[in-house]
Order: sequence, then C-alpha cells, then structure tokens
Amino acid sequence: MLSMKLLDFNSASAPGYFDLQALATYSCTSVRWLRNRLVDRSHPLPCYRIEGKILVKREEFDQWIARHRVSHGTDNLSELVDAVVSQVQTPNLRRLTKRA
Repeated sequence: MLSMKLLDFNSASAPGYFDLQALATYSCTSVRWLRNRLVDRSHPLPCYRIEGKILVKREEFDQWIARHRVSHGTDNLSELVDAVVSQVQTPNLRRLTKRA
C-alpha cells in the first residue's frame, strides 16, 4: 500500500523551495512537464541546482506561471459584438452604387 504525503501549501510552514516532485504536486503537473519547462528556450522555469538536486523557489514559480496567464478579453466583448453587428447592419454602399 502506498502512503501519500499530504502537504498544506497555504500554511506559514510551507516550504520556500520545492523539489520537482513537490512542485508537481503543488502545480498539478507532472515532473516530466516541469523538466521540459526547465529547458524551454523562450520562457525557462527558474531553478537552482545543488549537487544535482533541482529546486524551484515557490515565489519564483508563482511569478513564472502568472506570466503565462491567458486573458480572454471578456471586458471588451460587448464592444466587439456591437462593432461587428454595426458592420453587418450597415448597407454596403459600393454594391448599391455599382447597380445604379
């Protein structure tokens, strides 16, 4: 039977540095995915290597992942819909003048 270690990442005693296994648990990702991010040429995951052990600082990971946040731009959605609708409702003047 496997024993699972539960970590409380929100407590004051939460670690400041994670190894890749703990970071995978914290971030709901896999160790393999994290290793691929370490060598990403455009946005590498910041890390520390101490005698072969890879550690990632929690604050640096949180900042790194925040830079990858996807914005859907729903604030301007109503403006976009209004602009598209107004273009569809406006008659095409070129088409009208060609027939005349």
